[in-house]
Amino acid sequence: METTLSFGNYPKLSNQNLIKYFWVNDLQRIGEIKGDILPYGLGKSYGDSCLIDGGTLLDISGMNKFINYDELSGILTCYSGATLADCIDFLLPRGRFLPVTPGTKYVTLGGAIANDVHGKNHHKAGTFGCHVTELELLRSDGTLLQCSESINSELFATTIGGLGLTGIITKVSFQTVECPGPIIESESIKFRTFEEFFDITQNSENYNYTVAWVDTTKPGRGLYNRGNFAPKSRQKPYKSTNGKMLPFPLNMELINPLTVKAFNTLFYNKQLSRIKKADVSFEPFFYPLDAVDGWNKAYGKKGFVQYQFVIPFDNYINVLKEIFNLITRSKLSSFLTVLKTFGNIKSPGMMSFPREGVTLAIDFKMIGDALLKILDESDNIVKSVGGVVYPCKDARMSSENFKAFYPQWTDFANYIDPKFSSSFWKRVTKE
Repeated sequence: METTLSFGNYPKLSNQNLIKYFWVNDLQRIGEIKGDILPYGLGKSYGDSCLIDGGTLLDISGMNKFINYDELSGILTCYSGATLADCIDFLLPRGRFLPVTPGTKYVTLGGAIANDVHGKNHHKAGTFGCHVTELELLRSDGTLLQCSESINSELFATTIGGLGLTGIITKVSFQTVECPGPIIESESIKFRTFEEFFDITQNSENYNYTVAWVDTTKPGRGLYNRGNFAPKSRQKPYKSTNGKMLPFPLNMELINPLTVKAFNTLFYNKQLSRIKKADVSFEPFFYPLDAVDGWNKAYGKKGFVQYQFVIPFDNYINVLKEIFNLITRSKLSSFLTVLKTFGNIKSPGMMSFPREGVTLAIDFKMIGDALLKILDESDNIVKSVGGVVYPCKDARMSSENFKAFYPQWTDFANYIDPKFSSSFWKRVTKE
């Protein structure tokens, strides 16, 4: 048994085996492995959805070969261990890009589908699962199934956003999109209140990519970033930075109320004008934290929790104020707080998190029961207005609240492979 951590370094589970795979044929006998099993990619889930205490993780990151690219349709087919970074390196020189990308390119395609990831363009493109045309799923009995909206459609719907519990995604085909080059024409706008955030959002329909950073030490103020790929006349040649990261400079925790307040004040005030326009590379625009390897170490040995929820648009400003007041009263703080809107494009995934509304993601240093109590209180606020919490980033949600957020979980459970489970699933279902 060995210690395999999620990206948040919490919880710490040491009672796990890990087996690395490189070929689909090597997976045919996974049903003979003793105990529960779970697919594992690059471990970028923040909580325990990618962990299985007392079981075996099946590392498929070595299954990363490309299989086919159809130049006419733009559909790319890869083994599920290929990363989004690998796909970008292949696609951009061909004038194509990912249809949806989360805040890191260092996730596997299998992980992107299992968590049905979203990005800055949800209001325009929905989730990654919306663009998957077909996937291949291996069940623990050795059955290899082709799944799409028309073939094995129920398994297709439960595998997208299914947290790796329906089997191992072995191959993926997805629709790529046209892209003129690596340069984004970006615009950063200062706002001082949630009402100003709402006004800017309402006037950003012409932008494909939108997101905002919020200062938890001065709730309501922040920086709203929006952008589109620049026209071809302003593009530059693409140079891959895949795997090129600076190491985190210090082996010590840097997150405390003083450093957070100083960082947030500096970050907000470094932009002198209210509006700043610039042509930037897509990488700092989409993946600002990918440039530093191990930035999650800044939270110290106890790790951190990323808390993300989505609430309906109705009265959302007052709900956000209530949650931020709860955080402020508790003297919690965060330098990484992201606010954006989701559109009305429905995901094909039965258990997918994104839905129309406003989503907030906050990183909190793990300080023990005091933090967990505050997040339970926040869960209750989210639940009371019809919102939900994001499973793939969760490490502490109660079983009661999970079942209220996702009442369809009982239907979903009928499609789980009986050999597969996770620490998250056992915690939130008590099964």
